[in-house]
Amino acid sequence: MKDAHNKAAEHHEAAAKSHRAAAEHHGKNDHAKGKEHSTQAQQHSQTAHDQSKTANTKSAQQQQK
Repeated sequence: MKDAHNKAAEHHEAAAKSHRAAAEHHGKNDHAKGKEHSTQAQQHSQTAHDQSKTANTKSAQQQQK
């Protein structure tokens, strides 16, 4: 269960890092790189969401025991 929460947190952090990089590149008018980082951020966010759901399910199962 702890591992599932850690994986979700790692992907949340990676998404935030990619969002910051995208914002930086967009601010420099490097929109191609900004879009690339935005796409990475979206992928990390989706994975983080999936991992969070898995962690939540595992936590609920542990509480029922």
